[in-house]
Amino acid sequence: MLRPTLVALAATLLAAGAQAATRPHFTDDPYPSTYRPIASQPVLLQHATVLTGTGVRMDDADVLLADGKVAAVGQHLQAPAGTQVVDATGKWVTPGLIDVHSHLGVYPSPGVSALSNGNEATAPTTPNVWAEHSIWPQDPGFNTARAGGITTLQILPGSANLIGGRGVTLKNVPSITYQGMKFPGAPWGLKIACGENPKRVYGQKGGPSTEMGNVAGYRAAFIDAAEYLRKNGKAPDNAPKKKHWWQNGETPKADSDADTGGKRDLKLDTLAGAIHGDILVHIHCYRADEMATMLDLAKEFGFHVSAFHHAVEAYKIADRLAAENVCAAMWADWWGFKMEAFDGIQENIALVDRPRNSCAIEQSDSEEGIQRLNQEAEKVIAHAQLAGIAITPEHAIEWITKNPAKALGVLDKTGTLEAGKSGDVVVWNGTPFSVYAHAEQVYVDGARVYDRNDPRYQPKSDFMLGQPAAMAGGVR
Repeated sequence: MLRPTLVALAATLLAAGAQAATRPHFTDDPYPSTYRPIASQPVLLQHATVLTGTGVRMDDADVLLADGKVAAVGQHLQAPAGTQVVDATGKWVTPGLIDVHSHLGVYPSPGVSALSNGNEATAPTTPNVWAEHSIWPQDPGFNTARAGGITTLQILPGSANLIGGRGVTLKNVPSITYQGMKFPGAPWGLKIACGENPKRVYGQKGGPSTEMGNVAGYRAAFIDAAEYLRKNGKAPDNAPKKKHWWQNGETPKADSDADTGGKRDLKLDTLAGAIHGDILVHIHCYRADEMATMLDLAKEFGFHVSAFHHAVEAYKIADRLAAENVCAAMWADWWGFKMEAFDGIQENIALVDRPRNSCAIEQSDSEEGIQRLNQEAEKVIAHAQLAGIAITPEHAIEWITKNPAKALGVLDKTGTLEAGKSGDVVVWNGTPFSVYAHAEQVYVDGARVYDRNDPRYQPKSDFMLGQPAAMAGGVR
């Protein structure tokens, strides 16, 4: 017979086991970040024009970086002992730039089939795959992006699938492994694609082949995920007050034969995590009517859309996006390359930016465009001016710093120059909104990781370092 203390211990262990079996595991990370900030001395950037990313411009101002953080922003700051002082007279200082939509590492350079790892085009819905497992850290694009001022970026799967998998947010630092770049504490993103791409890829492979087939595919997947969530976890913290069938424990009525109980399911982990609010939803979507449908889908299943990407027609529903706290990531002037991009206008970002509480973002979706997000934003400023909309530099910088940080769930850590936030900073040769602009120095967590005038801070990937030797020696 067990002693009372042993009985109590056994009961405790059984209860703990039962709790572990039912606890949501959507944010468990078996591949955790190993990123560590580079050790660096304090840095004082003096006498610059500073755009804080909070709508403020400060002339003849200083930025003090210490212990990897922004220690202070202001005028006539005192440098602690051992501080490296940088004369930034005539320079502009901004937060590090953030690209919310990148495929670096999963579609790296050189663009050969052996390195094409962005689309798991084997089924219309593949939420079980994670983009981080495709990232090639040697992609030279990371270095060229850093030279353009990019300090943080989200790497997403491609848009062939209705649901393409998880994206990951990276610190743009050289690393042998993707985990050495992985932004600590940043939530995953879930990549969903609406519109033409899934139809084109799967129309001859069993579907979907229509817009209605697309929506039916999302609904079936989320029905399975909601049932999985009900059986394996708790109701989402952000669940709407209106009760859904999956909150009431009712039997789902849809075409779905997935086994949503019992063993762990990687696909349903991701989708349930999105419903639960642990994984942020990012949707590739061009047309306003399709964005509206996806917002209704989000309401049906109780999740929130963090951002629509590409969003060529976002200007048509700018008020709704702002009212529902949904960001829109857009290009300055890409349009017309397919039917769903036909109604693009060059004032898109400026119009999405106008409503109160809006969240307009300049994105790249390009290994070349990521090198000049600042100049893409300048295009928007210029076209807005032609339309009678005046946009100041201190506001426009938010499109490529603060707002993408918000969409990625890392605004509490980076995206603005505020005391206590990461020392992610760019020193520009002048106004960043110019065709002549270039980043002179780039800091990540207070450490200089790029310097245009110092070869010691111009890292090259192992792949690029191997090219001259390979060509000279005829290596095959």
